[in-house]
Amino acid sequence: MTTTKTDEAGLGYEQARDELIEVVRRLEAGGTSLEESLALWERGEELAKVCRRWLDGARARLDAALSEEAAEEGEGGAEG
Repeated sequence: MTTTKTDEAGLGYEQARDELIEVVRRLEAGGTSLEESLALWERGEELAKVCRRWLDGARARLDAALSEEAAEEGEGGAEG
């Protein structure tokens, strides 16, 4: 794996997810040394964090949009 922590900021959700899938596939296939397996595991943990941050951000944006919509509906209902 040549991607480093500094590259994580530029990873989109789909990129991180796809690379994580590949890491899991390689770990499940076996045939790697202990050192390689540990490096893959660590990379997988980093990628999972990237995905989690993207999903948490999406959830926050969705919650904010829903709250805004509910507030607008509440204001509209009070006037009608």
